[in-house]
Amino acid sequence: MKLGLKLWSINTDYYLAEAKRLYDKGLYDYIELYAVPNTAETIPLWKSLNIPFTIHCPHSVHGFNLADANKRKANTKLFGEVRKFADELQTDYIIIHGGVEGEINETAEQLAALNEPRAIIENKPYRALVNIHGINFCRGYNKKELETVINKSHCGFCLDFVHAACAANSTKCNIYDYIEDLGSLKPKMFHLSNMEDISSEYDSHIHLADGKFDISRLLSMFPKEMKITLETKKIFKTSLQDFEEDIKFIKKYK
Repeated sequence: MKLGLKLWSINTDYYLAEAKRLYDKGLYDYIELYAVPNTAETIPLWKSLNIPFTIHCPHSVHGFNLADANKRKANTKLFGEVRKFADELQTDYIIIHGGVEGEINETAEQLAALNEPRAIIENKPYRALVNIHGINFCRGYNKKELETVINKSHCGFCLDFVHAACAANSTKCNIYDYIEDLGSLKPKMFHLSNMEDISSEYDSHIHLADGKFDISRLLSMFPKEMKITLETKKIFKTSLQDFEEDIKFIKKYK
């Protein structure tokens, strides 16, 4: 099992040094870096850590929405900076959301046009967590939509456990059956956090020990060499102590 720390490219103050400290202690294996738009000047700082990286593309909150035909030009421009992060940090994957509202075929066409072999699409909840300008639902929430994107763009797949559980609740399915079915898409990597309300339709990122997910059951469904980014919330502004606790928790299942 390879374990990852999720950070944003703007986290160059205390978290930068903390990330290096915990990596040098052998607590985790890579950083998944969310590339906030217009922050390419931070790349040398991240590169100086000498840590393996995976890149997460901006999502709809930052204006990147592959499901919107009117955003094709803007999406391509934003993705240019994402590629710069990926190239400079020599990343293995670029994780991409399918967008919000719009059409899944548009998502597939735009992702195919980006022609990025490192791209992997992440499954989403059906219900959007942040309702911006009337946005209600996400693209890429079920197996059919994900298959449309994967087949058209030849991208890989990132399985987010909480997102899958939320989508299962929206569609009145058993959450573990839903996750197992998505597993047939052969995920390249995974996202893990926990849920306070296991029946919720809305995304949450609570710490692993605090939620209702059967973590052991989730991990047993997939190969032992799985690559997992922990997407739990960070409470402390000057340390990654809570991430360290989550790492200790999951390592019990190694």
